[in-house]
Amino acid sequence: MEKLRIIFMGTPDFAVGILDTIYNNNYEIAAVVTAPDKPAGRGQKLNQSAVKIYAQEKNLKVLQPTNLKSEDFLAELAALNANLQIVVAFRMLPKMVWQMPKLGTFNLHASLLPDYRGAAPINWAIINGEEKTGVSTFFIDEKIDTGAIILKKETDISETETAGELHDRLMHLGAETVVETLKLIETNLVKTTIQPAEETKTAYKLNRDNCKIDFNKPSKDVYNLIRGLNPYPSAYTILID
Repeated sequence: MEKLRIIFMGTPDFAVGILDTIYNNNYEIAAVVTAPDKPAGRGQKLNQSAVKIYAQEKNLKVLQPTNLKSEDFLAELAALNANLQIVVAFRMLPKMVWQMPKLGTFNLHASLLPDYRGAAPINWAIINGEEKTGVSTFFIDEKIDTGAIILKKETDISETETAGELHDRLMHLGAETVVETLKLIETNLVKTTIQPAEETKTAYKLNRDNCKIDFNKPSKDVYNLIRGLNPYPSAYTILID
């Protein structure tokens, strides 16, 4: 069995649930990489990511690079001597980063790949009226969400479930799947499945256009859009007197 020394990369609440499970399963976390603090609100007070707040509570080393290709960051990353990296809701990594650890870099994605590659898989599964979704772990490669799959776990979506409710369920399912993935890696029992190149359903980035309600569509589609964008970023319409 190979002892794992992990670097965790993530930013939002979804990633915190997975990091917490890794931590509570007593895996060695060499450092946490997360987004830089950003000014927000009228006072432009610096906001810290959910992952940073959690990591500091647990006294974990935190890195916040603005440039993932900078020599200083790459040197600091290499000096940590991690043999595995885990990415959950972070950003696209340059090859020099994801290739660095001996055992590779794997990502947790909140869909049943190859469906719903992209930025908003939880939202689009509901918007499109899917009855099932899930999570996938896979080794990162040059493209977005296309790497060799390690594990997939499926779950049903109820007709009334919102994106927020599904988010929380997938966070727990994802945490279980990441721990199972870690056990496969440390015991050298990983068997991957290559993804098909094509995708039939895409998790496009949410924007003002695709969050607007189109009342010309069937009522079921409107309902799915509303719950698929609840609680964030929320569906909207414009009423003219």
